[in-house]
Amino acid sequence: MAVRARSRIVIARLFSSAGTGFAYTTVRPRIADRLVLMKYDPIVKRHVLFRERGSSKS
Repeated sequence: MAVRARSRIVIARLFSSAGTGFAYTTVRPRIADRLVLMKYDPIVKRHVLFRERGSSKS
């Protein structure tokens, strides 16, 4: 069986640093570092830091 080539992008799950469990899903290039973004968390009703944690299968 042939080896499957790895894609150039990854699906990244961004989890709220406020500890609410809210998460965004986005894509990033495989060669880039893990994402850290300021985004809106509707549970605490403010912008908080979201960090990439783990990974989804793509």
